[in-house]
Amino acid sequence: MAGLNGQHADNGLIALATGGTGGHVFPAEALARELESRGYRLALITDRRGDAFGGTLDRIDLHTISAAAVSGRGIVGKAAAAFSLALGYIQAGTLLNRLRPLAVVGFGGYPSVPTMLAASRNRRIRTAIHEQNAVLGRANRLLAPRMDRIATSFAETSGLRPSDRAKAVWTGNPVRPDIMQVAGSAYAPPAKDAPFHLLIVGGSQGAKVFGEVIPAAIALLREDQRSRLRIVQQAREPQVQEVSQQYRRLGVDAEVRSFFGDMPVQLTEAHLVISRAGASTIAELTTTGRPSVLVPYRYAIDDHQTENAARICDSAGAWMMPEVDMSAEALAQRLGDLMDQPHTLATAAAAARRVGTPEATRKLADVVVDLVGGAIASPSSQKNEEAREALA
Repeated sequence: MAGLNGQHADNGLIALATGGTGGHVFPAEALARELESRGYRLALITDRRGDAFGGTLDRIDLHTISAAAVSGRGIVGKAAAAFSLALGYIQAGTLLNRLRPLAVVGFGGYPSVPTMLAASRNRRIRTAIHEQNAVLGRANRLLAPRMDRIATSFAETSGLRPSDRAKAVWTGNPVRPDIMQVAGSAYAPPAKDAPFHLLIVGGSQGAKVFGEVIPAAIALLREDQRSRLRIVQQAREPQVQEVSQQYRRLGVDAEVRSFFGDMPVQLTEAHLVISRAGASTIAELTTTGRPSVLVPYRYAIDDHQTENAARICDSAGAWMMPEVDMSAEALAQRLGDLMDQPHTLATAAAAARRVGTPEATRKLADVVVDLVGGAIASPSSQKNEEAREALA
C-alpha cells in the first residue's frame, strides 16, 4: 500500500471503529492519514453509514457490521437494538480474526461498540479509544475499563473512573486537514469603522434557534454597527430563504447557506464566531485561535456541549450563552459590546489558541504506534508521557 508520502511500506494493519457523525469521523480521518504516512495499512469498521464517508476514509478498506443504538424507543426497539449489537459483536469478532490487526482504535458512537468489545476479547489485539468531548460518552464509558489506552481531547475529562485515569493520555482532538492548513493564520482584530466579519455555525444539522434569534438581535444593534457587519450564517434548509430575507430588510450584508464547504476560509476571515459547542467545533476554534460566543445544544447527551464550552470559556477564549438565556436583547448586548472592543476580541483569540492542540493528530498517532510497539519518530512522545502522568 502506498502511503500519502508516496512510499511503499507495511508496518502492519490498524483498524478504526467509528460512528457516523462528523464529530467521530473527522478525528478518525485525521488519524488514518497520519498512520498511513507512517507506513501502516488501515481498515475502517462501522455500520452502513460508512458508505457515505469521503476523504481518506473513502480510500481505505471498509467493513460494515450490524449496530443500532440501544436507546431505541419502547421494549421492542430496545430488544431490536440489543439484537443488532449482539449480531455486530459476532460479525466483528469474525472479521478481526480474519484481518488480524495490530490494534483497533475506537472513536465513540454506538457503531464502534461491537468492534471494540470484540477486539478487547482478542489477546493479540491492542485497543484504544479516543474521546472527543469533555465528558466521556456513553459508548466510551462502557468500553473504557476494557481498553489498553484512552486518549482524551481535553486535559480534564469528566466520567473517567479512577482506575481508567492511569491509562488516559491527553492528545487533543484532531481536526480536518483543510483546517490545519489555516491553523497558523494570525487573528486580525477588526479596525474601527471597518467591516466586521461574523460567522454563525449551527452544527451538522444547523440550529433553528440561531435562525430565529440572531436576525432579531442584529435588528437591535446601532445603525453604525449593522452597516459594518458581513455575516456568513449556516441555517437549516427550510430557514435559508426566510433568514436571508430578514437580513435584506435590515440592509445587512449576509450570506446564508445550509452547508459551507469552505469553512477554513470562513474561519480565517471571521472576527467573531457564534456557534454550538460540539467537540469538532471547539477543536477548530482553538486550533485556529478564533474568539466565539458558544451556545451549547441544550438536549445534548449528558449536557456535554456545556462542558466543552466551559473548558474554553474558563481559559477566557470564548463567552458562553446558554440557549435558555439566548434572547435577542442579551445577544445584541454581547455582540454590540464586542464589536466596540476589538482588543477584547484579540485577547480572546490569543487565549483560544493557547488551549488549542494543533499537534493532536501526531500525538494520537504516537499513542497508537507506541501501543503496538512501533518506533515513534515524533518529539511529542515525551509530552504524551507527561500528560499521562498528569492524568494519573
